[in-house]
Parts: sequence; C-alpha cells; structure tokens
Amino acid sequence: MTTWGDFQAITQLSAGLNVAILSFVDISLPAIKERRRVFAKAREELEIHRKNPHKRTETEKSEHAEAVGAIDRQLFDLWRETGAFENVEDSLMRSTGVFGFFGAILSLGLLWYSATHYDDVLSLSGEVLTSISFISLAGALCVNLFTASKASRYAKRCNELRERMRREL
Repeated sequence: MTTWGDFQAITQLSAGLNVAILSFVDISLPAIKERRRVFAKAREELEIHRKNPHKRTETEKSEHAEAVGAIDRQLFDLWRETGAFENVEDSLMRSTGVFGFFGAILSLGLLWYSATHYDDVLSLSGEVLTSISFISLAGALCVNLFTASKASRYAKRCNELRERMRREL
C-alpha cells in the first residue's frame, strides 16, 4: 500500500512545476514579439520602396506603383490574418495563467494534505487529483508551444514577403 508520504515527492514535483507554469509564457513571448517586429519592419520597408526616387519615367513609376500595390495587398492580407490570430493569442496567454493558478492551488493543496496525512494510505482520488494537477502543466505547455509555432510561421511568411519585396522592388 502506498502512503501519502511515499507519494509526496510526486506531489512536490507537481507543486513546483505548476508554480513554474507562469514562466511558460517565456516560450511564446519571444515569437510573438518577433512577429510584431517583423511586421513593423515590413511596413517601413514598403514605405521606402513606395517612394523609390530611381523611377523616372511615367511607365517605370506606374509599373513600380503597381508592384508596390500588389505587395501591399499581400502584406495587408497577412496582417489581417495575424490580427485575427492576435485575439486567439491573447486568450491562449490568459489560459496559461488560468492553468497555472488552478494547477498551483490544487498541487499546493495536495502537498499540504500529503504532509498532514503522511502515513495515511493514498486513495484513488488522491492519485487522480495529482494526475489532474499534471494535466494543467501539459495544457499550459501545449498552449504556449502552439502559440509560439503559429507566431513563428507568421513571422516567416512576412520575412518571405520582405525578401520578395527586396528582389522585385
């Protein structure tokens, strides 16, 4: 028979990791900041290309304006797509805090309970509650990895558009 005392190390691990969930935003925050920086940079570069003083004839100016307009539309469409994701991104970031808060409360409560009932037999409900406290960890990790991945993909697409802008304009 397993006692709460035998199981306490697992409960301590759960408590420590659930308190650490709040630092999980460090997984996705750099990717989010990079995405925003890349989009701002792309907008600046497009404005520089828009004012290209090397186009002298009306035909050159017209062709250039058309090419700038095409890239501007693509950049706008990509920005609009990421704008829709920003709302999801914000709610995912908030969910990390919710996972962390409830996971920490549950695991700290279990840690306290295991300390006060050290020699008592571990019940099935104790095992289940401890398992649930680890699920909050997995949820927060998955949310932040998904957010970072999605933000990185948008930044990559924007960088590809910037590269095309440099080549074609």
